[in-house]
Amino acid sequence: MTKRDPAASDSAARDSATPASAAREAAALGEQLRRHAHLYYVLDSPEIPDAEYDRLFRRLEEIEAAHPALRTPDSPTQRVGGKALESFAKVRHKVPMLSIRTETDITPAGASAFDSRVRRELGLAEDAPQVEYVCELKFDGLALNLRYEAGVLVQAATRGDGQVGEDVTQSIRTVQQIPLRLLGEVPPVVEVRGEVYMRRDAFEKLNERQREKIAAGRKNEKVFVNPRNAAAGAVRQLDPAIAASRPLAFFAYGLGEVTPPDQGGPDWATQFEWLQQFHAWGFPVASQTQRARGAIELIAFHETVGRLRDTLPYDIDGVVYKVDSLALQQRLGFVSREPRWAVAHKFPAQEQITEVLAIEVQVGRTGKLTPVAKLAPIFVGGVTVTNATLHNEDETRRKDVRVGDQVIVRRAGDVIPEVVGVLPESAARPEGERGPVFSMPRQCPVCGSEALREEGEADYRCTGGLFCAAQRKEAILHFAARRAMDIEGLGDRLVEQMVDAQIVRTLPDLYKLGLSTLAALERMADKSAKKLVDALEASKKTTLPRFLFGLGIRHVGESTARDLALHFGKLDAIMDADEAQLLEVNDIGPVVATSVHAFFAQPHNREVVEQLRASGVRWDEAEPAARAPKPLAGKTFVITGTLPTLTRDEAKDKLETAGAKVAGSVSKKTDYVVAGEEAGSKLDKAQALGVPVIDEAGLLRILQGEAG
Repeated sequence: MTKRDPAASDSAARDSATPASAAREAAALGEQLRRHAHLYYVLDSPEIPDAEYDRLFRRLEEIEAAHPALRTPDSPTQRVGGKALESFAKVRHKVPMLSIRTETDITPAGASAFDSRVRRELGLAEDAPQVEYVCELKFDGLALNLRYEAGVLVQAATRGDGQVGEDVTQSIRTVQQIPLRLLGEVPPVVEVRGEVYMRRDAFEKLNERQREKIAAGRKNEKVFVNPRNAAAGAVRQLDPAIAASRPLAFFAYGLGEVTPPDQGGPDWATQFEWLQQFHAWGFPVASQTQRARGAIELIAFHETVGRLRDTLPYDIDGVVYKVDSLALQQRLGFVSREPRWAVAHKFPAQEQITEVLAIEVQVGRTGKLTPVAKLAPIFVGGVTVTNATLHNEDETRRKDVRVGDQVIVRRAGDVIPEVVGVLPESAARPEGERGPVFSMPRQCPVCGSEALREEGEADYRCTGGLFCAAQRKEAILHFAARRAMDIEGLGDRLVEQMVDAQIVRTLPDLYKLGLSTLAALERMADKSAKKLVDALEASKKTTLPRFLFGLGIRHVGESTARDLALHFGKLDAIMDADEAQLLEVNDIGPVVATSVHAFFAQPHNREVVEQLRASGVRWDEAEPAARAPKPLAGKTFVITGTLPTLTRDEAKDKLETAGAKVAGSVSKKTDYVVAGEEAGSKLDKAQALGVPVIDEAGLLRILQGEAG
């Protein structure tokens, strides 16, 4: 029996739909598209990715093409999309802000198809010269029309529905990249069009501040989904101070109304001349913008920008091709709502919708536990994705991701796919219809060791470093490193072979390796095997600091290993020390003390140490050193903002070395808050509670014993 293709059958069924069923589907699609367009353009709160909106839009276009009577004036296919907000004055565009056609074929054929259409519409013969184009980036921001009279900005308006937009002049005046007065000679009237956007780094800083506000109890605050939403939301603020507080940027790329040449306006012949003039007037124009001749150069531009896409500091979702000659643009004209002389050539969609089939926990090479969503396969970012990271327990709960949910998955370039969020209708299901709230297991799923989360950290980590199979390769490489046991010749490839072949399961197995076993490995000759055996033998005579460092205890670097060895003198004393005793060590604070104590509290870690000793690993031991004072013992500090010369980690290390506790949140028990630039909600809370606030200079004075 021949198995039928469900997708092909569904497509055939749609194509042969009766007028009645087509009308019902068109009405439903129209309603969906209007709702999602309102969420995206008006409320800045999209629920679906752009790719899903495009898919619905294309399906409605297909139905209307098959049944022209269903193409109504209010159909989403007959308008640009969006609506002016009631709270803003409406602006009727002198020249409509029309959208351009989207070429959804992401292969080079998409560029070739556009060039072929242009040549056909112009009636060019095969041997006619190549058409010249301007190639631009397709920004993911908010389109604006900026009107200048006598060179002065008099009005800024959003696209709206293409005919009528919103007056956002006051907000736009706060964008530093938009000139309030144009440079040089200017026509009496000119409207410059472009995109207001937010850089990715600025977006991350904004969301960090938003999370701090939410943590401080501000109920009306939210974390933004993407830079486009954050930029659009800033522009649509009635209070321009809010727009000014968000780091917005702008690129110019288009022209609206302009005084004609016979009345004192410019006499331009090409699109590229516009862009050069925009730059001369003081507007930023994307540096990647360039001219191209024919399909081959269009393809080259698409491929070049595609490779650069993820390195750009802002989001784009494709490129735009425009016929350069304004005279040819006029000859080509428009079809329906779109110019024939321009097209947007998209890249693979970076967001798609799929279902969460399961949530599993993976253990990384360093013991970090990461929840991973197992997904119904989905093509996103150019590849088929079946797994997406949920980062950690807090993020999974904040997004409320559960098994069975419909989620938005994002993949950009080589970045690991991640779950952006749950579709609202999926999250709104009754509690009994959704999977349980995710909780991180308290034991490592690979080795069963205890999983701990340190204070102030988001991640859980397996404590079975020397025992856990997931960490085995990393543990061996660290143990063999030059500054640890210094086992020359034991590199990545060899460790990979030995672990994969299960020749080495734990560190003591290294000292059981013989010449015959090593010589049998790939690319391992007798001479190399002999050198490694000799290196292993030589490594047995070491020092206590090197051995401690080689064990790979979290937060124990070379300096801390030396301090532990100097303070306790003997390994057994370190292994048996409680956290209070470990805190007495110079340069050791609560985080390191907890980590060392947890490591040696695991029986299998102690067993590995004893087996290494039994294998002949040895070192000289000594009596414990005199104990160093802890002048800030019992004091609690909180660090917030960016300090002038110290990183947060450096400031934390100095405080913990002096015996202080560094907490992640401010309370009445906090002794000092160390505040730098952009301190945020922690500074507000400290001031509200009357907690002393100091800067970096004050911190250094306290550390030097001048105050406190």
